[in-house]
Amino acid sequence: MKGLHAAGSIATPSPLPRDSPLAAGVFAAALLFNVPFAHCGDLEAEPPGASPVTLHFVTWKADHPRAWDEAIQRFEQVHPHIRIQREIAPHSSTAYHDLLTQKLRNRDVSLDLFFMDVIWPAEFAAAGWALPLDDYFSGDERKKFLPATIASGIYRQRIYGVPSRIDSGMLYYRKDLLEQYGFSPPSTWNELARQAQTILKAERTVPIPLRGYSGQFKQYEGLVCDMLEFVVSHNGSFLTDDGRRSNLTATESLQAVRFVREQIIQRLATPAALTYQESESLAVFLQGNAVFHRNWPYAWGLANDPRHSKVAGKVGVTTLPRFSEGRSTAALGGWLYGISAYSRHPDEAWAFIEFMASPETQKHFAIHASLAPSRLALYADPDVLHANPQYKDLLPVFQTARPRPRTPVYPVVSHILQRYFSRVLAFPETDIREEAQEADRRINRVLALLRDS
Repeated sequence: MKGLHAAGSIATPSPLPRDSPLAAGVFAAALLFNVPFAHCGDLEAEPPGASPVTLHFVTWKADHPRAWDEAIQRFEQVHPHIRIQREIAPHSSTAYHDLLTQKLRNRDVSLDLFFMDVIWPAEFAAAGWALPLDDYFSGDERKKFLPATIASGIYRQRIYGVPSRIDSGMLYYRKDLLEQYGFSPPSTWNELARQAQTILKAERTVPIPLRGYSGQFKQYEGLVCDMLEFVVSHNGSFLTDDGRRSNLTATESLQAVRFVREQIIQRLATPAALTYQESESLAVFLQGNAVFHRNWPYAWGLANDPRHSKVAGKVGVTTLPRFSEGRSTAALGGWLYGISAYSRHPDEAWAFIEFMASPETQKHFAIHASLAPSRLALYADPDVLHANPQYKDLLPVFQTARPRPRTPVYPVVSHILQRYFSRVLAFPETDIREEAQEADRRINRVLALLRDS
């Protein structure tokens, strides 16, 4: 069962050999998901007499349960000797991580499959919990996915996860206001600040005060994502290129943080932004009270739904701005399929991942659950674009995505970053360089443990 193979073009697929282990799966998926496939013939799904196997899959409560139920049911029809037993973990990423790592620390052989947040592979790989997938997931096949989604699953030149979808930060904006004042979507952060200040000045007579920018600045993981987008788009970074030392005191990193404090928090947003996670910052935008808003792809549907949004039909989306010498950067989000290193059924677990990450199944999720595919070809698929017309604008956004630091001690590094950013943004009197130096020292002590181990 080794090797993830594409089933040819979505529109005009190539024929599969009758003995291909994927052939039956492709044919059955085509029937379920209404995908046209030619030349598949009367293929058998499984060799007779295969021993029954139950795979234990730790996942979360699905936002679109019917789409997931249909996909798993179809997999079981194609592989009648394999059954998927789902364990629904807490929806909180932190609680989910705690549950999953407890099972892996205990070398629970009943655990076969799991979802990994894109920030977990290095930790799981270094601990020996995740099975390397190099023998299954070929280099040629990886090229068919968005590069950042593949990079997130790699640790020390080995791959441990297969992308199920992609999330990345993006800039939402009030299309009507920009057009009214003769602006195009900003390409730089300074341009965004100038546009927002111009609109705020002109709109100050509006009964409800308008804000220039709404993002996620509470002390939590979302703050790290937001700040990565500012810092990296100024050619700064959290860690050095080799990942061995903190880089917060680099001039580029310091200047980006200063811009956020002085231009975004103090001028365009309000102090309340320091308490915002995704839902709170989005609510401001949906009420028509912000010109620009940073969020993930899910916000598109809500922003354009009149039942939830006062600005439906007035919203545009584009890549996040950059600084003049930098390039647009979006924090990568999303989830990867992984296999437990202690699983007794790695080949069967791979068969499940192969099915779920196939073009046909990702197309199913894009159409029926609005999950942005990690496969590049689906952004040219007419059925996918008909169901999600915004994808034509989102592909350039996804191509700017960048993973957060890939290190086994990321949870500790993230905690230090959160405290540093929260403190310098919330207290204007703090010296950014001094705070960055202290954060550097703390992070470097943690990273040194890796070099000494």
